[in-house]
Amino acid sequence: MITTQKIKIDIQNPEREIILQASDLIKHGEIVAFPTETVYGLGANALNSDAVKKIFIAKGRPQDNPLILHVSDFNQVDELVFTNDTAKALMQKFWPGALTLVMKAKEIVPLQTRGGLNTAAVRMPDNKIALALISSSGVPIAAPSANLSGKPSPTDAQTVFDDMNGKINLILDGGATNYGIESTVIDITDEENILLLRPGSVAREDIENFLNKRLNSPDKNNLKRSPGTRYKHYSPNIPVYILGQKDFSESEFKNAGYMGLTEPEIIFKERIIFNSPEDYAHGLFAGFRKLESDGVNFIIAELPLNAGIGLGLTDRIKRAAGLQ
Repeated sequence: MITTQKIKIDIQNPEREIILQASDLIKHGEIVAFPTETVYGLGANALNSDAVKKIFIAKGRPQDNPLILHVSDFNQVDELVFTNDTAKALMQKFWPGALTLVMKAKEIVPLQTRGGLNTAAVRMPDNKIALALISSSGVPIAAPSANLSGKPSPTDAQTVFDDMNGKINLILDGGATNYGIESTVIDITDEENILLLRPGSVAREDIENFLNKRLNSPDKNNLKRSPGTRYKHYSPNIPVYILGQKDFSESEFKNAGYMGLTEPEIIFKERIIFNSPEDYAHGLFAGFRKLESDGVNFIIAELPLNAGIGLGLTDRIKRAAGLQ
């Protein structure tokens, strides 16, 4: 069994010796968990198939679920994928940031990393620890969320430790993440038909306003190009229901948990009220885990408006409930 270290690291000025320790593990084909602005990632050398396999094993992740390649330099992108003018414009506008771009992959990217597809997903995280680790490693880092497959994504290092203790070598503890839900994923392989594969931390409206065109919806085949869209995801070990989805008795509600933006009229065993959609997104996954640990039988989640970060938040809640 692997001994898992959890090391505190300065989010603003990551200590060089800690980054070197972590990047040395990456260079030698091992896994390191690290913070991004969205959630914590489970990272390995994206160009090393054997290292990438360790991610799938640690998470219990289906092998056909592609991984996002994280870069620290714009020049790395052309080595990995075939870019176009739209891609370059989006990178300049939204990177570093929580926007993932899907493009045609080059042969250098192993099939293992891209889930057997001819495309690859790439982004540059807006987090100094992540950028320092990628830069010091000298390779793009493949990194899905650092949790057991299907469970709520981790937004702090202790949650990573709870899921990954004994499975990975090192966790870089950079405190709580900023957004709380994963990146937005768009497919730009066809500049005339840009697809929103997964809503997330970057608002759909901001991308559409910048491009001056609407993002289209993918069919089932195109949807496969994005992580987090093919299987039930983000769910605790207890059932999640959307508010109003199902009728329950008063006694059942008294043993349930609630989370949302408005005070419920019903009495729940536990409840978490958020002040804004941004706060809701930031606390969603941690809220799922807290309510489960509080011993509720199931969770009722209120949906936000389908705008801004609310679109990504709605996506995560519905997937946790097994509705899409």
